[in-house]
Amino acid sequence: MCVTCGCSDDGETKITNLEFSKAEYNHHHHTHTLADGTVITHSHSHEPHIEVSQVHAKIHGTTISLEQDILAKNNLIAAQNRGWFKGRNITALNLMSSPGAGKTTLLTRTINDLKHQLSISVIEGDQETANDAKKIQETGCKVIQINTGTGCHLDASMIDRGLQQLNPPLNSVVMIENVGNLVCPALFDLGENAKVVILSVTEGEDKPIKYPHIFRASDIMILTKIDLLAYVQFDVQKCIEYAKQVNPQIKIFQVSATTDIGLDNWYKWLTEKV
Repeated sequence: MCVTCGCSDDGETKITNLEFSKAEYNHHHHTHTLADGTVITHSHSHEPHIEVSQVHAKIHGTTISLEQDILAKNNLIAAQNRGWFKGRNITALNLMSSPGAGKTTLLTRTINDLKHQLSISVIEGDQETANDAKKIQETGCKVIQINTGTGCHLDASMIDRGLQQLNPPLNSVVMIENVGNLVCPALFDLGENAKVVILSVTEGEDKPIKYPHIFRASDIMILTKIDLLAYVQFDVQKCIEYAKQVNPQIKIFQVSATTDIGLDNWYKWLTEKV
């Protein structure tokens, strides 16, 4: 059971390449469903391989040491991912938020607006379905779907295997849309260049102090759905103050993905980052 949120590794994890008829992955201790419906089951020892769902503690007294051990192993693979990105001059961003904050809407808008300036590929993380990956695929973007089953976040080893299937081009951008969760994704380094936390005005301005770790770990906070400010009770200034209180260095963009509000500033930062 995950030391952070209680997720289990009993569920199956699937990695699907929507651009091909089959996508085979050797996934540790899980059942895999290929795009054509074929099911492959693997059973391996827990010792040689590292999985997101290995963050488990059955005995209270072992929780801290186990978490440290698992995160250390994850960070080792993350460092390898980081080297892989650097060697190919790829900018990788880890997009994190609670469910419904607008990650996919912002991502598809960004891809459509910048497709002639940047080469963007996507690793899409969800517990189940390929719904968001299909939306992203409609933009013409290369996308891989990772379904974590009962898992609550992506880890570095998932990204490693996803990149092998995605095969993003040199000098490009990889957007990693993490599982909707404001807790666990912040703990796991994926090898990304920057973490981006997305918060919508429909969620409440106190999120940065209620879930401080994800805002403290992030380089960017994107405040979305600001076109709805006239219809919700949300104190933008207080939200910004809370975010700066948790992370004085965090850079903040206020945007609406359904209008043009604030998108130029976000695009300018992204293109300069690349």
